[in-house]
Amino acid sequence: MILLVNPPVSKPSEPPAGLARLAGALRHSGLDCRVIDANIGGLQYLLNRSIEADDTWTQRAIKHRDRHIRFLQKSAGYDSLDRYKRAVADLGRVLEKAVSDDRVRVGLANYQEYELSPVRTQDLLKVAASPENNPFYPYYLENVLPAVLDPAVKAVGISLGFLSQALCGFALIGLLKKARPDLTILLGGGLITSWIRRPDWQNPFTDLVDHLVAGPGERTLLKLLGREYPPGNDMPDYRDLEENRYFSPGFILPYSASSGCYWHRCSFCPERAEQNPWKPLPVMQAVSELKKLVDLHKPVLVHLLDNALQSALLKALSEKPIDTPWYGFARFTRQLEDPAFCRRLKDSGCRMLKLGLESGDQSVLNALEKGTGLAMAAKILDNLKQAGIATYVYLLFGTPAEDERAAEETLAFIAGHSETIGFLNLAIFNLPLNSPDSEGIATRDFYTGDLRFYQDFEHPKGWDRARVRRFLEKRFKKHPRIAPIVKRDPPIFTSNHAPFFTSLLD
Repeated sequence: MILLVNPPVSKPSEPPAGLARLAGALRHSGLDCRVIDANIGGLQYLLNRSIEADDTWTQRAIKHRDRHIRFLQKSAGYDSLDRYKRAVADLGRVLEKAVSDDRVRVGLANYQEYELSPVRTQDLLKVAASPENNPFYPYYLENVLPAVLDPAVKAVGISLGFLSQALCGFALIGLLKKARPDLTILLGGGLITSWIRRPDWQNPFTDLVDHLVAGPGERTLLKLLGREYPPGNDMPDYRDLEENRYFSPGFILPYSASSGCYWHRCSFCPERAEQNPWKPLPVMQAVSELKKLVDLHKPVLVHLLDNALQSALLKALSEKPIDTPWYGFARFTRQLEDPAFCRRLKDSGCRMLKLGLESGDQSVLNALEKGTGLAMAAKILDNLKQAGIATYVYLLFGTPAEDERAAEETLAFIAGHSETIGFLNLAIFNLPLNSPDSEGIATRDFYTGDLRFYQDFEHPKGWDRARVRRFLEKRFKKHPRIAPIVKRDPPIFTSNHAPFFTSLLD
């Protein structure tokens, strides 16, 4: 028996797709396994704790917490953005007050310890040595440890996709090592992949973890367990996760048709810095699996997780609909310049496309190697709007190629096409370690930690982070055509819940 665990904290809107893919591969190879989503379980444990409130907001939030959870789990919860924002804010308040330690802050999508960092090896080892100090420790004891103590369990695989899971994940590892020293512990996920792909990587966790796994783990895990990988027969298995305990109006089915990115050229992208290869599933296999999963689980929404949906998959989905609403990340491509194709995508169930525009200045796009033309982007945004497909547009400010003039060009582009943009993600550039953008730029530590991913830098055009923040707060977000877009972004859950608010765009 292999136990697969997703530790806190990450957005509790849908189940962990990576563990479902692993479960499918294990079971199709004849191995028994169980998946525990300790993220949603742990958050619900904290939300249900007895809490003493000493202020009006906390008292109100505690009084209505059960109603707020039910509200987010019903479609009616997405009829009013104001009521939705109240529910999300109140649940965040309950989580914050559920932990009595002032050095710890827990949110719906974040975990922070003010004296410990998830990018310092010594801090991760410290929490593993004293897991009882973690606020999720009682939940682990009651809900994870009993499964681990089953003698049939020979190995535990833990998935860390985000920095917000690292400290809680290592606390769990520490508990498991003390309870079952004989247990084989495997550690994988996106966060672990990023660490392993660093050119200076040396494993500091050999005393805690038996195997670290980079990238998609199906083949590696099966090899470690002495089994053959079943090509073409590893459909994700959600049977342990299909009950909708998540904070969404029904079961959301996440699915990856590829790992890595087929474009792989954007200079700012961690995928490029880490040299992660693009590995797609055969298109018809992906469509077939999606149809089977939709028939089996009847999800309210399919979340396609690919870094960029390849054109062949979009074409296949437009021709062979999966009979349920779906959304995912796509590039601005000539395929989407065809209004008829966009209408077919809409008819196939496409509710929203996430699009990485990054900048409204063509010289910046060229420097970033985006492969995007602004005229093309404008046409595609209009096509999608006319087809009834919502757009969630990603912008990146403060790149080495940008200056204030270029940022103003981005403002002008977004304002000029505001009617075709549903939602916006505004990010400030972080320079990845080992990025090609760092050549010829003075760099310094952005924050301390031997496991950090980013470095601070002296902007070649003086367009530093402080100036970018002031521009975003005082100019960009306050523009009369842009402010309404910014305000309708769902707090905390952002793009994960945005497809449920597309009625706001009509």
